[in-house]
Amino acid sequence: MPQWMTSAQKLTTTAPAWRGIAPTSQVCDDDLSTQPESGDVNASKAAGQRRGEEIVGYIPALRIFARSLCRNQVEADDLVQETLLRAIERADQFEAGTNLRAWLFTIMRNRFYTNWSQRVREPTGEKDCISVEPQASAETQTWHLRMREMEAAMADLPSQYREALMLVAVLGESYIEAAQILGCDIGTIKSRVNRGRAALRDTLDQD
Repeated sequence: MPQWMTSAQKLTTTAPAWRGIAPTSQVCDDDLSTQPESGDVNASKAAGQRRGEEIVGYIPALRIFARSLCRNQVEADDLVQETLLRAIERADQFEAGTNLRAWLFTIMRNRFYTNWSQRVREPTGEKDCISVEPQASAETQTWHLRMREMEAAMADLPSQYREALMLVAVLGESYIEAAQILGCDIGTIKSRVNRGRAALRDTLDQD
């Protein structure tokens, strides 16, 4: 098994699989007769290995973005897991030379809102992902308290401002890439980022 898949599986086993879905790498015997020449296979494996290693490198960023959507660690880990599984399933849909991280963020955001819509239609009695607050801790360090204040202020932002800020200000995506991920124009992204920053300043200055 490639090293990158081993690394990714460590994350997917930290939380239950979404609705029991688990990755598989089985190949049917009928497919063996249609395999490409060995040179093409080796080149394809090398490309897949590089892409897999790149995906593993983006897992921390995926966790940050998932946490901004869910605001609950367990739900966020489930969302990261499902995003990785979707990326593996749809690897052939990724266009080489484009932004892989932006592609992963797009998958994550689409899955989050799809799952959210399903929960609205089929309530389970549990608290909704977007409304769950992280458990408070007994930390006393000033820096930790300020970080908690920042997290709380971010959580109180409208979702469109929070998503734009996380992508541009925290995760370092360009305005163009953020616009593609969120499905809006660049001017809208800039406006959301500016308004989100202003709202954060107002909230934190009050403290």
